[in-house]
Amino acid sequence: MRTLVSILGGCVILLLSLVLPAGVMAGPLDAPGSTKAVTCSACHGLGGNSPSDTMPTLAGMSPEYFKKAIQDYASGGRPAAEMEPFAKMVIQLGLDDVAAYFAGQQREPARIAADAAAVARGRAASTQCASCHGPQGKGDPAKGIPDLTGQPPGYLRHQMLLFKAEKRNPADEPLKALKAVMKTIPDGTLADLAAYYSSVK
Repeated sequence: MRTLVSILGGCVILLLSLVLPAGVMAGPLDAPGSTKAVTCSACHGLGGNSPSDTMPTLAGMSPEYFKKAIQDYASGGRPAAEMEPFAKMVIQLGLDDVAAYFAGQQREPARIAADAAAVARGRAASTQCASCHGPQGKGDPAKGIPDLTGQPPGYLRHQMLLFKAEKRNPADEPLKALKAVMKTIPDGTLADLAAYYSSVK
């Protein structure tokens, strides 16, 4: 009887080794902090990769930038009625944990295809952004400058328009220089810049 059980057990293990992949990859919900960040997935997508043109991608975002954004939303420094309660919730759940979770997720390319002509125009116009965001738009986490690449173009364009209209972080002194630059750029060029940075891998 024990021999039969041993044989059957061996057969089950053999079958499982043939059916299952050699290594099962961990998904976004297996990472530490995922249970605290899962509410964000409703709008920002699984693992923080946005499925829409208007919601930002959080995957791969530097923890420092993410934490400042959440703190600004929660305090009202970055006005957004829809985000303020969720920002306060993230702080209560554990801001460091949620920031670390999204920083550890792989950023996927934007799901909104950009117009090739707009991308080309945006690439040509991006030289004025390179001094802060770098030649490829990857930003500088040490200085709190975000990575623009792979973000949905609609989101990028909307944020630039908010800066231009003094409606984003209105009391944030370090952003005054950025807002001054935005006011010199035509709205059409802002759309081109958004298309370009969204297209960069």
